[in-house]
Amino acid sequence: MDRSLMVSLAACTLMLSACQSPRNPLLDQWDTPFGAPPFSEITTAHYMPAFEEGMTLHREEIRTIADNTGPATFANTIEALDRSGSTLTRVSNVFFAMNSSMTNDDMQRVAREIAPLLSKHRDEILLNDRLFQRVKAVYDVREGLTLTEEQRMLLTKLYRRFARGGALLDAAKKEQLKKMNEELSLLQVKFGEHTLAENNAYELVIDDRADLAGLPASVVAAATETANDRKHPGKWVFTLHKPSMLPFLQYAENRGLREKIYDAYINRGNHNDSLDNKGILSRIVGLRQQRAELLGYVNHASYVLEENMAKEPKSVYALLQQLWAPAVRRAKAEVYDMQKLIDQEKGDSRLAPWDWWYYAEKVKKARYDLDENMLRPYFELNRVRQAVFDVSTRLFGVQFAELNDVPKYHEDVKVFEVREATGEHIGVLYVDYFPRPSKEGGAWMGNFRDQSKRDGKKISPVIYNVGNFTKPTSDGPSLLSLDEVTTLFHEFGHALHGLLTDCTYETVSGTSTATDFVELCSQIMENWAFEPEVLNQYARHYKTGEPMPADLVEKIRRSEQFNQGFVTVEYLAASFLDLDWHTAASTDQIDVLGFESKSMNAIGLIPEIAPRYRSSYFNHIFSGGYSSGYYSYIWAEVLDADAFQAFKEAGNLFDPATAKAFRENILARGGSEEGMTLYRRFRGKDPSIEPLLERRGLK
Repeated sequence: MDRSLMVSLAACTLMLSACQSPRNPLLDQWDTPFGAPPFSEITTAHYMPAFEEGMTLHREEIRTIADNTGPATFANTIEALDRSGSTLTRVSNVFFAMNSSMTNDDMQRVAREIAPLLSKHRDEILLNDRLFQRVKAVYDVREGLTLTEEQRMLLTKLYRRFARGGALLDAAKKEQLKKMNEELSLLQVKFGEHTLAENNAYELVIDDRADLAGLPASVVAAATETANDRKHPGKWVFTLHKPSMLPFLQYAENRGLREKIYDAYINRGNHNDSLDNKGILSRIVGLRQQRAELLGYVNHASYVLEENMAKEPKSVYALLQQLWAPAVRRAKAEVYDMQKLIDQEKGDSRLAPWDWWYYAEKVKKARYDLDENMLRPYFELNRVRQAVFDVSTRLFGVQFAELNDVPKYHEDVKVFEVREATGEHIGVLYVDYFPRPSKEGGAWMGNFRDQSKRDGKKISPVIYNVGNFTKPTSDGPSLLSLDEVTTLFHEFGHALHGLLTDCTYETVSGTSTATDFVELCSQIMENWAFEPEVLNQYARHYKTGEPMPADLVEKIRRSEQFNQGFVTVEYLAASFLDLDWHTAASTDQIDVLGFESKSMNAIGLIPEIAPRYRSSYFNHIFSGGYSSGYYSYIWAEVLDADAFQAFKEAGNLFDPATAKAFRENILARGGSEEGMTLYRRFRGKDPSIEPLLERRGLK
């Protein structure tokens, strides 16, 4: 039978089936403004049928490509692969976004059910020998093809994806790989669920007002509202969400309670109960090592880093070690300053990890006459958000207009259309900034739809930013800390990368680039947040509208390098820990706490500081996409510090020529070329580490 007739009959069968079944909005063409997901129409019950239909349609597309009897070409194989699976991608984008920010027991059940099915589906494609042979046939003659740089990268990425996905293995090893991937997919989901459950379950309930000594009125008010929400009227509740926990650690005079909440935070997933993560992560590490060896790599880190700028573990270790010694020296000096303060207060204690924020705040107050409470009134969230919009407008000419007719998934969400200065539509941005029990901790960027081009038509991106910032209270707006302002600018940099990309193929579009390159686009935006020229525009008192006084702006500038020893050491320690886990040769069950202790002792981590993430709640590497890649933030910071230096050298933080070069050579190119190639094209040279050392006060 003619294949086109077979496809037509299959389509008719699917249409008939759809007419006889309840409508599933995830499978419809979305008749909404800008094609945004129709959130109010989607229920949890829709996801599994939509996933199943998406996989069915994708299999048929793959079968058509693999069974093509004509010669393999870039168009009928490589381009066709990039275009395939659009329904499954659309369903996945919505589900995983909602499971991260609007989860519940039913959503988590779907996540556990779909994880092994998606793993199996991916393996069916990557281990399809007929399909791989067609990809390989095009790859083998690539030098003789007339391809654009983007097409070359698409071809290279797809070939590597198959090769690294096991396409070169024999049949028996392919079956082994499938089983490993399936188990890993479930373990990673479970790890993240346990961390979220631990976060949500803990509460420090205070019923004696004396235990609130030292806490600012705004922090007490927020704890009152949390207590009411958690059915503890007349009391105060603090949680492990950072907008609640960190102010408590900064200001609470009750040392025992500081220790209690800190201990709960650093022992998430480490209670030998139903939410314990140690056995899970040990199994994850073992399976990753087995998989790496099966695929011909020394270890998981070598497997991952092959696709990154770093290329191999020794390059990462070299960077971390270069920064470690000066960072520890700086941290020890900070310990000395705080211990001196404790001694002056006639304290009989030694500085402990749960004391760090409290005494660091005191030292900052003594040295710079500056504390967090002086700054928060000038960082009202809506003004900070508008500030990052204004910076983007000045740099890249883009405009933002709030949309009220676009579907939203929660009342806290706001949606904006992003346009060129000419009025041309670029994309849509969702922002969702406040913590809730249904949301994972931290902050991130993602997409409901990637940018691409098809049949000469540009498909515009739909991007989201999610955070867990300080919530408004009944008598006041959301007032951000310096760290929260930085995070908002950071995630918006990722959003710009997704919005301003201008690629043809979805596989290389937007943030589809090396992990240690992608953070350049987010981290460079942080540089503008506290520049006096920018602060003077947006930092205004939320009650009076008065601009931040010049002396306060100067205090921020003078304190920029304050506590950088701590910040750098806790981050580098977590980066070493990640890499140590993924270069470990053992595939047996590992003593997690013993391994972690040995790792930290080997680098000489001082007892006053814990790694930013301990193993049992290190979601980035055991549940997210950063395994062997947590170092990426500091690797990319070398790039972003050097890139921002280009604006300084131009004598204008908004220099049009430099901004245009950054947009055209970095943001617009997505992952269409190697990261260092793009960076050199923007900067005209390799990056220097000197601006980073100077910024962090480590020279």
